[in-house]
Amino acid sequence: MAAESSKRTARLTKQIGAFAQRHGGSAEAQIAYVGQAGFRISLVGADGTWGDLMAPSMDVAQDAVQAAGVTPKESFDGEMAEHMRTGPYEWARMAGVQLGGPANR
Repeated sequence: MAAESSKRTARLTKQIGAFAQRHGGSAEAQIAYVGQAGFRISLVGADGTWGDLMAPSMDVAQDAVQAAGVTPKESFDGEMAEHMRTGPYEWARMAGVQLGGPANR
């Protein structure tokens, strides 16, 4: 089991580091428990691009974020959200849900 955690940590570290490099050279991360699915690592790059990854445990998530050199945040606060850039897809999706568009699945 430890070998699998180590492999998952290494894979996440590589993905987080690559995300940061592609999106301005740095990023912020926030880790949240999402139930049986595990832990979501929400990322916001220096250029405002955002995304997320899943980790099987808090330890794996924290180790990967730290190893990637990404700044961890305690919560997904207003300051972190302020850095996010939303595009046409996000705006259409938000408006669609509110204005009778396709329902969330």
